[in-house]
Amino acid sequence: MAFGDLSRIGGNIQAMQALNSLNRINQDLGIRQLRLATGKRINSAEDDAAGFVISKTLQHRAGGLAVALSNVGDAKSMLAIAEGGLDSILDILETMKEKVTQAASDTLGSTERNAIDDELDALTNEIDDIVDETTFNGISLLSGKQLTIQTGEATTDSLFMTVTAADHDSAALGVIDASIDTSSAANASTALSRVNTAITTVKNSIANIGSYQARLSTKETTLTNAITNTEASRSRIADADFAKEQLEALKLQIMQQTATSALAQANSAPQIVLSLFG
Repeated sequence: MAFGDLSRIGGNIQAMQALNSLNRINQDLGIRQLRLATGKRINSAEDDAAGFVISKTLQHRAGGLAVALSNVGDAKSMLAIAEGGLDSILDILETMKEKVTQAASDTLGSTERNAIDDELDALTNEIDDIVDETTFNGISLLSGKQLTIQTGEATTDSLFMTVTAADHDSAALGVIDASIDTSSAANASTALSRVNTAITTVKNSIANIGSYQARLSTKETTLTNAITNTEASRSRIADADFAKEQLEALKLQIMQQTATSALAQANSAPQIVLSLFG
């Protein structure tokens, strides 16, 4: 650091050095005040180029994970709708089983059998209505479609789900009106076997949905933890430490005052030369 000679007043080196110091202090104080105002340690790439890139990468990752978490929540809602539809179909099939079991006895007459047949027709139509109405955002859930769920921020983070292995309308389940004949005890016995098979199919589909729900719940927990940890990492790099920044700002404010005082003294010091002309 250069030191000026007070008898040489043309340069006033002491004043220039005090001014330079004051400018540096003002700049540093401005940075601290900006960090306190924004809550961010890195407000531009200039502050920390590497930290800026890393924090933005973590920020984008956290954003992608948050959307994936939303996707998982939507998928769980979708499966809940599908499960509800299958539960309703299962209830109908159990009612059909009771009616067909009743028709498998020779104690019924033609009038009773006709009444049972009419009720079974209505029940099969209701199954078809449930299949048509069990949708999510226009997607039919009980028609054997395979769906892809994006469960992460990478392109490979996907879950392929088959909500139901096949269509679950009355025809696919084998309980369509033409397949359920209760005109005689023998025919009703054959129909009972079809209904039992349909019940097994629906139960298996519900169990399959349950396994997907369990997997999605696990992914939900994993994503929640990943988002929290990623955000914590980003915060350590990019967010301001308020206690530290306030402490530094207070120190710089004191230095600002002392530097201003030093500049004033440096400006007045060359006046000592006037004493040589007394």
